[in-house]
Amino acid sequence: QVQLVESGGGSVQPGGSLRLSCASSAAFFSLYDMGWYRQAPGDQRELVARIFATSSTEYADPVKGRFSISKDNSKKMVYLQMNNLEPEDTAVYYCTADPPRAWKLDRVYWGQGTQVTVSS
Repeated sequence: QVQLVESGGGSVQPGGSLRLSCASSAAFFSLYDMGWYRQAPGDQRELVARIFATSSTEYADPVKGRFSISKDNSKKMVYLQMNNLEPEDTAVYYCTADPPRAWKLDRVYWGQGTQVTVSS
């Protein structure tokens, strides 16, 4: 029901920056908790950052101080600003939308992913 489309991925050298965008079709977008996950080759998907409906944020330890998540409720967009990129950041990055628990939908929506490659 909810569609998410990521963009902004690409190839960058260590120390470079990249900004990912996620466009959402969700009605009542501002009520969702939004997030970014990533999956590197051979690894499980891991949480990168989340921004809650209240606009509070949280980050995984490896990206603290380097990444910043934000959203624009009027545009139904979520962003991930990535600075000082490291080779370990190489992964497919996914946008997620988590509906309010009171709706009892029992699912999280996922985008198709966008590739980020950090190498010299």
